[in-house]
Amino acid sequence: MYFVYILQSAKNKKLYIGHTGNFKRRFDEHNSGQGGKYTRQNGPWKLLYKESHPDRISATKRERYLKSTKGSQEKKKLAGLV
Repeated sequence: MYFVYILQSAKNKKLYIGHTGNFKRRFDEHNSGQGGKYTRQNGPWKLLYKESHPDRISATKRERYLKSTKGSQEKKKLAGLV
């Protein structure tokens, strides 16, 4: 099982979209400064949305779509910003 998630920075309200096979571990990494540079610099993070996928391929496709211009409106709706 894989997850696509949307986080919001408590620092500057920016959004972050990612996917993982272990959501709890990854969320803890984002908030403890062990994630990538962007999440280290903009944390702490709060979860706005999470959905499950049966495999990594579908989670990756969904993440890419939500990050695209075409998926930006849906991303905002899912995050509760519209």
